Amino acid sequence: MDYFIKGNGNFQSLQVYKISLVISDGTEIFIKKYIDAKSRTVDQMGQAARSCKQNLVEGSEVAPTSKQMEMKLTNVARASLSELLEDYEDYLRFNNLEIWGKDHPRIKRLRSYLKTEKFLNEYQKLFQKINAEEFCNLMITLIYQERYLIDGLLKRQQKRFLEEGGFKENLYKARTKFRNNQSNLSNPNDPSNPNFPNNPSSLSSPNTPSNPSNPSSPNTLP
Repeated sequence: MDYFIKGNGNFQSLQVYKISLVISDGTEIFIKKYIDAKSRTVDQMGQAARSCKQNLVEGSEVAPTSKQMEMKLTNVARASLSELLEDYEDYLRFNNLEIWGKDHPRIKRLRSYLKTEKFLNEYQKLFQKINAEEFCNLMITLIYQERYLIDGLLKRQQKRFLEEGGFKENLYKARTKFRNNQSNLSNPNDPSNPNFPNNPSSLSSPNTPSNPSNPSSPNTLP
């Protein structure tokens, strides 16, 4: 039997998930190092970072039965990143620190470094060494890269929905196919029944006598 509810693969192996995990971990470290524990910003930044990761996870889990919900949750993840981006930029402005623009001499190297496995393996240690300005600009750059990955993910989700349809549509197709197959199996005269003879005219009745006058008859004696 062909099952129509199919798994969505291992989402933890996707780069978009790996980066969301770094953003979540990094934000927790940043909050503890640089934000007053009594500030509302602690909860605001922590929830936004966690929301991105968790909505990507939940979207992947519900995808087999609701591609619409998968896309909605993926978009929520992107919106959470925009909120977090604003918080990091606000911190730099409020503390008279530089926001590195695209032409900043360190940005090009930073972008390349953030795409490497080396960064993914050592970011925990790195976050303990860098200063507030470096930390914020690293996270801002990482958020931009993650939004790009999420945009690509959304496009693939939309394409898959258009090509494969939604859960209800596939449920109806699967049920209709199953009922048709059951109906065919219960009707032995239906040509689509696997038990229906391929060529009934080639089968002779066991009561049909051989024709001795026919030289081509296999029962003709010499």
